Amino acid sequence: MAILERKDRGAIAHLTMNTPANLNALSDAMLAELTAAFAALETDRAIRVVVIAGAGKAFCAGHDLKEMTRARAAPDGGAAAFADLFARCSAMMQAIPRLPQPVIAQVHGIATAAGCQLVASCDLAIAADDTRFGVNGVNIGLFCSTPMVALSRNIPRKQAFEMLTTGDFITADRAADLGLINRAVPSADLAQETADLADRIAAKLGTAVRIGKRAFYEQLNMDLAAAYAHTGAVMVENMLRDDTADGIAAFLAKRPPAWNQ
Repeated sequence: MAILERKDRGAIAHLTMNTPANLNALSDAMLAELTAAFAALETDRAIRVVVIAGAGKAFCAGHDLKEMTRARAAPDGGAAAFADLFARCSAMMQAIPRLPQPVIAQVHGIATAAGCQLVASCDLAIAADDTRFGVNGVNIGLFCSTPMVALSRNIPRKQAFEMLTTGDFITADRAADLGLINRAVPSADLAQETADLADRIAAKLGTAVRIGKRAFYEQLNMDLAAAYAHTGAVMVENMLRDDTADGIAAFLAKRPPAWNQ
């Protein structure tokens, strides 16, 4: 049984973390599988949207604490192993915004610590309304410093710092209010709501979405003038595509576009 299952539905790739016994923890094996899956998707032009979900009763409980405990037996107390772990996890998280396809987290149960980081790293997220989110490491004496990076880029800083220093969970409704997820939906509707969002995005011109996602993240790190200059150039790139010209012509002629990509 694969610990990360991929099933494609048309132009949508579904990745399911499949180790429910440990709440889909980001073990060494899971990190390797996710990293490999993202590398494959990066060049897969047939896929326009990626959905990440978890099997069993939870989305993801963060790092595998049992593996981390075993690493402490090394002569250096685990320093090298921990540095390698957090570097590999950080690289995997950063691969998500670099993917050309929008990535949707389909969240249920709990998303804690690095599991919450995974939600925050995705481009979009829909959660069951009984989901709980937390960066709870402080409760066991481990401040969630790497999860903090993605979390603090999703929600206001004071709310992020409160979550990090108290270790308290927040509800799905609160996560939606803060901007960690797009919306909370009844648990029974989660899969369909996620599929509907994925379908709406997949129906758009794939090249336009790929160009736009890249520009979205690039401009976030620029000052206002540089962002406008950069995105203006991106708009030119987009406008010069034949499929975009057909999309405009189709709109004016009130017909469906004849897109190839």
